[in-house]
Amino acid sequence: MKGSDILRRAGEALYGERWQAPLSRELGVTDRTVRNWAAERNNCPHDVPEKLLKLLRARGEQVNGLTILISQHLDDLRKIGTTRPRRNQEQ
Repeated sequence: MKGSDILRRAGEALYGERWQAPLSRELGVTDRTVRNWAAERNNCPHDVPEKLLKLLRARGEQVNGLTILISQHLDDLRKIGTTRPRRNQEQ
């Protein structure tokens, strides 16, 4: 897989369709620089994949933590029998 493909896939995974600007801020470069890397007009520096991996791991830890929190919340709701939102009683 080419570096530009990795950059694009990592950027989209981290920030969605409009990934270039937020990723550029994280990497400390301009969004034009990131667009040039993605378009293969310029070579991506060798330290960028390592930085992407660090960002992805951090995001993964956030997602995992949130997954655990939501699972615990659902378990608590199941214990008291309220997994569904209550309907408005006035209707």
